[in-house]
Amino acid sequence: MADAASTNTGPASTNTAPVLTAEALTAGYHGVVAVTDVNLSVSAGEVLSILGPNGAGKTTTLLSLAGVLPTMSGRVTILGEPVDSRRPYRMARRGMRFVPDDRGLFPSMTVGEHLRLARRRPDKHREHSVLERFPALAKLRSRTVGLLSGGEQQMLAIAVALLAEPRLLMVDEMSLGLAPMIVEQMLPAIRDLARAEGIAVVLVEQHVGLALAVSDRAMVLNHGRVVLEGQAGALLRERDRVESAYFGAGEFADEEHGDADRPSVV
Repeated sequence: MADAASTNTGPASTNTAPVLTAEALTAGYHGVVAVTDVNLSVSAGEVLSILGPNGAGKTTTLLSLAGVLPTMSGRVTILGEPVDSRRPYRMARRGMRFVPDDRGLFPSMTVGEHLRLARRRPDKHREHSVLERFPALAKLRSRTVGLLSGGEQQMLAIAVALLAEPRLLMVDEMSLGLAPMIVEQMLPAIRDLARAEGIAVVLVEQHVGLALAVSDRAMVLNHGRVVLEGQAGALLRERDRVESAYFGAGEFADEEHGDADRPSVV
């Protein structure tokens, strides 16, 4: 795999209409607002990272973008069509794939069974192409998911999504529970796939430095609002600015956060 820091070669082409847009998106649960006034767009071949501490509203934003969670106000479109939370399967049929933080796999099923179910039609060439990105899976076809390591499960979850030839891929906390070495391998693979296949990608991540290194653009959420956004390369060079946005101005020296919660941006 390529080194994460070397994979960000600049913004992808945006000559075509965005695959995903959100305008003044406000969302939450049971009438309680969790995110407010989020605006974003992602084009084919582009990677957008949504960053922020626990409770910032990252997953809420992603669920609303995918149509899994109804919006309270604002507008979300995928491939030019408004997202309807009552029929999220319509977006899946048009090419949207969502990988949740629990990976959405079945522990009692084998790797091979997952791969067969993921294909819309028999396509050995497509399966071979996907497994080239994650060669460890090819040796694990007969193993049940419950016996896989966390990294192997995440590879399978991404592979299952890619077999459907998505036009938009959303991944929630891909690094959750994984060793940094595994994350350093998988995030560049996502970057490469976005460019090679023209997939629009939205990543929700807490590994800030690694996410910025493979993204075109990024936004930082804090307390449900976008507090910083820009080109990923520029943000990667501005550690103090990102940390301040991540924790809130003046907060990141507070002992209650602790070093374990501080984003790594180097």
